[in-house]
Amino acid sequence: MSDETDTSDDVIELSASRPGDGRDTRKLLAYWSGLQDGRTVPKRADIDPRRIEGLLSDTFILERIAPGLARFRVAGANLAELMGMDVRGMPVSSFINPEGREAFAGALARLFEEPATVQLDLVSASGFGQPKLTGRMLLLPLRSDLGDVSRAIGCLVADGRPGRVPRRFDVARMRVAPVDGGPVEVRRPEPAPRPVPVKRGPPHLRLVTSN
Repeated sequence: MSDETDTSDDVIELSASRPGDGRDTRKLLAYWSGLQDGRTVPKRADIDPRRIEGLLSDTFILERIAPGLARFRVAGANLAELMGMDVRGMPVSSFINPEGREAFAGALARLFEEPATVQLDLVSASGFGQPKLTGRMLLLPLRSDLGDVSRAIGCLVADGRPGRVPRRFDVARMRVAPVDGGPVEVRRPEPAPRPVPVKRGPPHLRLVTSN
């Protein structure tokens, strides 16, 4: 989807909001549901940032670029704070630890293809200069100006200060709900095991003799 044919993403300004002011993913879900108005998926052009003012720093717009892959077109200031840089143009999976990205990609594919809503409970483990963080991510499908479901609005709300960045998360719980009322899937993905470093002993000297 070229920006020349669909430039509406560029007109939303996701300015900073006051910390703790309405930072609840349910507010975005309720707003999106109100935009459906008998349709399964609202249009991207229907989004009015003034209606979700308290969530703007946590809110973003995604563009689908391949099955199971989407990038940030617009992103609030709190996402840049978590990553330590501007996330526009980056894949949304950048916030997920590598071990959980396969399951996350499957949820993204369903978000656009079925379409479906996706809700994630997230955990970022503590480390040097990094307090433990919990968070919630919500992904909601949108139609582009061309009518295809290739956009999504979402938010990522993390509790606490990020500390040393970047911060990435494990998916503790995933809920995928088809917008047509089909069966809801709730599961706790099992991340792929992290590789265990191989401990090597001290090198051995071998005596080689020749006659």
